[in-house]
Amino acid sequence: MKAQKNAKFWLAIALIICLVSSIGACLVQSNGGSVTYHDVTMVTDSGHELDALLLVPENASPETPAPAIVVSHGWFNNREMQDLNYVEYARRGYVVMAISMYGHGDSEIIKNGTWWDDENNANGMYDAVKYVSRLPFVDNTRIGITGHSNGGLASREAMLQDDAGLISAALIVANDSIYYDEEKNFANPFGSRDIGIVACQYDEFFHRTWNEDGTHTSPRDFMEQPTAQSFLNFGADPEGLEHREAETMYTQEIEGEEAIRVIYNPNYTHPWAHFSKRAVADGVEFFDAALGAPLKIEGNDQIWQWKAFFNALGVVGFFMFIIYFAIALLDCRFFSELKAVGEVEPLPAPSGKGKLWYWGGFIICTLFAIISYPTIYKWLEKTQPAFFNQSGSWYIGMWTLLCGLFTILVLIISYFCFSKKNGLDLAERGVKISGRKLWKTVLLAVSVSAGSYALVFIADYFFLADFRLWCWITIRAFAPFHFATIAKYLVFWLVYYIALSVATNGFNFVKIGKKGWGSTALQMFFVFVGPIIMIAVQYLTFLSKGYLWTELTNCGGSIIGIWLYPIAFILPLAAFVCSKIYRKTKNPYIGGIIMGIIACVITVTNTLTLG
Repeated sequence: MKAQKNAKFWLAIALIICLVSSIGACLVQSNGGSVTYHDVTMVTDSGHELDALLLVPENASPETPAPAIVVSHGWFNNREMQDLNYVEYARRGYVVMAISMYGHGDSEIIKNGTWWDDENNANGMYDAVKYVSRLPFVDNTRIGITGHSNGGLASREAMLQDDAGLISAALIVANDSIYYDEEKNFANPFGSRDIGIVACQYDEFFHRTWNEDGTHTSPRDFMEQPTAQSFLNFGADPEGLEHREAETMYTQEIEGEEAIRVIYNPNYTHPWAHFSKRAVADGVEFFDAALGAPLKIEGNDQIWQWKAFFNALGVVGFFMFIIYFAIALLDCRFFSELKAVGEVEPLPAPSGKGKLWYWGGFIICTLFAIISYPTIYKWLEKTQPAFFNQSGSWYIGMWTLLCGLFTILVLIISYFCFSKKNGLDLAERGVKISGRKLWKTVLLAVSVSAGSYALVFIADYFFLADFRLWCWITIRAFAPFHFATIAKYLVFWLVYYIALSVATNGFNFVKIGKKGWGSTALQMFFVFVGPIIMIAVQYLTFLSKGYLWTELTNCGGSIIGIWLYPIAFILPLAAFVCSKIYRKTKNPYIGGIIMGIIACVITVTNTLTLG
């Protein structure tokens, strides 16, 4: 009775945390109710559906139209990744539209498989600009655009398309401007528009100058390059001109109008621009100079961090709900036979040769993950079948599958070479179960996964909130068409997370620390340490040499370090969740299936889908 009461109590706490998270995020992004925000799905002029958030501050009306800013994420993201910008710009009186580019979020998956449709000349950024320009409460003589990474590329393309002159200013974040014309001469293709660049000193992809021998400069040296100097000199050849500095707005009269050029040069990485107070302050400064903020609020006066806090609180509530909803369902008559009888006891602490098998298993699986991760990247890039229409999910999914299969191989070898002879009973540990229990296990896991995501959809419906923290973990509501893609990739994650749970609980749940929690902590450490080592190698090399480890070795790709961030977060969390559920069920498959589903859904619904 005590365990039953505890499960219901903690389930209620999880629900309260999710509610507080949703209300808190809603209050922050609406600036206490002074900003009205809408979930918009528009059919654009190019004939495609574009998913967006529209934020309208109370100062914007047909009588007093306000300037507008369209904001965009980069590849493999969605509209919510711009929350720091849309919260702060709307707070300052701008009408803001945050889009999910085509093929991202819940926007339409277009034919050629990218955010750009050549056939219909469709650029999501410019389509959004045209939509915003027709709103009666928008001053269509003061429209700005900004995008991170390939959102910056979308901004560049939008300006090239903009024959109507709708775009007054653009801030290109973590991407390059256009520095040359078709004859490779320095140029100013954007004329009298106000243009700024946020050039991260440790950007994984941009702000490099390529040399004739195929090498390139370091992004932290961007301000010394002729491209940056030409940009700040409005397209002039910089040779012989005075050196211009970062963080300084330069003006020049072009076609009878005063134009601005500025480069911000922060010392952070490409993805960190999503989560930076400085990035927001730079954007506030730029657009105030270019468009004139209706409400003057100092750039460092920011509240988006509170939204990040409430979003992160929702992540805590979400995973608490998973654990205690699964445990609470065991009290239902249908699922009651899945409940463990009595206390689930850990195995004896390893001794003698057992220590070698115990520690050796951890180490060899970690080494396999570290070695295989960068080495399979280019091979998978060349062999991706059209059926698997998400490149990020294909690569991460295949690596996840390989690690799962390798873990299973290690478990089989250790069982037949050592564990079986030393008394490990697979049926007693829950690894071997009946078909009837397996069916109920699957049904319970699916029910918990569906119930947990129901919370996310409720938060989205009532509060337009989701549960996320930077790019570490992004739990959001999604359109029904994503289910088909989830089905394609699900087995990749199920194999690994089931193997992880079986290894953690069926084989390695041993008496280390109080009630075996030491072994769970070790398992969490070893699944965490592999990604962290790879991240450290990539970025310590970048910090010390100015180049990524993958650039210097030509092994892997520049993006693979970024793709490790959520993996480093969710793997130890999965080990913990599986352990908590196992202690009440003696069934390693429940937690493994749940976490396999959750990890797959998070990955598939937050990336680019090819058409």
